Amino acid sequence: MSYVDEVLARVKEKNAAEPEFLQAVEEVLNSLRPAIEANEEKFKKEALLERICEPERQIKFRVPWVDDNGQVQVNTGYRVQFNSAIGPYKGGLRLHPSVNLGIIKFLGFEQIFKNSLTGLPIGGGKGGSDFDPKGKSDREVMAFCQSFMTELCKYIGADTDVPAGDIGTGAREIGYMFGQYKRIRGLYEGVLTGKGLTYGGSLARTEATGYGLLYITNELFKDHGDTLEGKTIAVSGAGNVAIYAIQKAHQLGAKVVTCSDSTGWIYDPEGIDVELLKEVKEVKRARLTEYAAAKPSAEYHEGRGVWAVKCDIALPCATQNELLIDDAKQLVANGCKAVCEGANMPTTIDATEYLQENGVWFIGGKAANAGGVATSALEMSQNSERLSWTFEEVDSKLQGIMANIYKNISDAAKRYGFEGNYVVGANIAGFEKVAEAMIAQGVC
Repeated sequence: MSYVDEVLARVKEKNAAEPEFLQAVEEVLNSLRPAIEANEEKFKKEALLERICEPERQIKFRVPWVDDNGQVQVNTGYRVQFNSAIGPYKGGLRLHPSVNLGIIKFLGFEQIFKNSLTGLPIGGGKGGSDFDPKGKSDREVMAFCQSFMTELCKYIGADTDVPAGDIGTGAREIGYMFGQYKRIRGLYEGVLTGKGLTYGGSLARTEATGYGLLYITNELFKDHGDTLEGKTIAVSGAGNVAIYAIQKAHQLGAKVVTCSDSTGWIYDPEGIDVELLKEVKEVKRARLTEYAAAKPSAEYHEGRGVWAVKCDIALPCATQNELLIDDAKQLVANGCKAVCEGANMPTTIDATEYLQENGVWFIGGKAANAGGVATSALEMSQNSERLSWTFEEVDSKLQGIMANIYKNISDAAKRYGFEGNYVVGANIAGFEKVAEAMIAQGVC
């Protein structure tokens, strides 16, 4: 049995109740086989894979808070500090009813390699809670965030662990958490990213993940002698990533015709109206039915269906495992040329393999959605220097980072005989830097 297979067997046995984490580990380790086998004896002696698959620290805690009726509610909070070989832990805080330890571990594991790909000194971590901010008043959200940070603040810091936003955690939540951290620790430091511009946030951070997704998609098409001009794009999601991916796609000459939320999806053959979408989702926090009601050209459909629309490019920007094998078959049948992931692991393994086998260019989330965490790291730099860069400065750095990520994942795939396989390329390129740092630092 190979070293990779030994480690996979142990991880599956030890984490049998965590399917998302197992899926992430299996996808990464299988694609790392060429790099592992080239150094198998050394890596096995160092127990490198065992160490990289085991979080350095897992924190689980209760979060009691009082709702508007005076009733005490209790949620569970998590922070998984996965790997600090190349820098302080960095990764978002997800607030969603689906959150459990396995999902946080999967996200933290993915974050190790994604953060490595940015070229910036940040390690991998993730956190969150099963709290649902939807339908809660601002006071209830503040009560939860203050309770959550009262415990979390013991384990984070500007040079230790720097959380950020994620699903359910936007500027409002980050603000409440930052205020509580400052209040308890007495420190005004860059301990969170995604902050408001008045207290240490970075311009272009809001747009970064969506913009970065389009920058790397643009690099992909340029490398194949093509352009985004005139292309039809299907996007899933209607949150931060989706909105700004749609905005940048339109700026680059493409037309986005779909978006979705947890109850249904929109098809708008005239192209998604970004300002209307922002009004519905960011201001009103409403369902997409309101978009359809305001835009005569738009069709609203209940449930799933985004990937049935004929498109040149598919950008899954909602959540994990949203693009299934049947969706992949539909995309191929409709002539889709590229799938680039704006969300974390939104495509199932069998769907990914089907797309690759049928000639669809596929860039996974570790590379394609790294623009968000890259700009978070740029926010950390500005905080450390007590500076604030212009939107253009940050956006220019982001474009350079995404272009460099594409080059590195393409080169890594070629080096190991997998030209055009950007999943293998991303995992190897991310892994090599982390592995070298771990070995250099000894057994720790």
